[in-house]
Amino acid sequence: MYYDNNFKDCIDCINNENSVFFGLSNDEKKILSQNYTCSKYKKNEVIYKEGDKPMGLICLSKGKVKIFKEGIGGREQIVRMAKPVGFIGYRALFANENYISSAISIEESEVCVLDKASLLKVIKNNGDFALKLINLLAKELGFSNKRTVTLTQKHIRGRLAESLLFLIDTYGYEEDNKTIKVYLSRGDLANLSNMTTSNAIRTLSSFASEKVIALNGKKIIIKDLKMLQRINRLG
Repeated sequence: MYYDNNFKDCIDCINNENSVFFGLSNDEKKILSQNYTCSKYKKNEVIYKEGDKPMGLICLSKGKVKIFKEGIGGREQIVRMAKPVGFIGYRALFANENYISSAISIEESEVCVLDKASLLKVIKNNGDFALKLINLLAKELGFSNKRTVTLTQKHIRGRLAESLLFLIDTYGYEEDNKTIKVYLSRGDLANLSNMTTSNAIRTLSSFASEKVIALNGKKIIIKDLKMLQRINRLG
């Protein structure tokens, strides 16, 4: 990992029309753009660790990141997957707590960290911006609540189907409109789906034999989206 405040993507993190910052005034954007640091991470580098203290709002401007919590016996549970332009670790920041999870890049990534004091200054002076952040937090809470229920009540097939649909919704497809645009290890797929790696491998093979998906290394090609959605619904 190394620092550089000249990354174009970090500026886009504030100016991107899909970002909550897009509606800010030029003066407010200036406050934020003058108080941030940018970092570049290689694949599988730690962005923050459980127990670390948040120093600012982390914006993922390029790449893909997994957020996970280590459980009993060191087993990981992936609780979120992030894409640009998205935030990670913001719950701990606003709660004035240390991180309760860890974040690792799953491909080469860039993040910018917006200074907490500067961010709070803008929030206090802009009610609409504050409401956008509240909305973001509320949606994240709703997603977490839903995942908690499904990962504990669905059968293995339903859990893995849901995870694949989640990856499609988050990252989309490659140009062929069939290959999921993120390449996770079988272990990561298992950690995302609350199952063992061996169960993930067997269930993927079962989906492939049923021609719901096709496998090419870490690439997962969706062959029958409706059937995948049906498996998810049946749980």
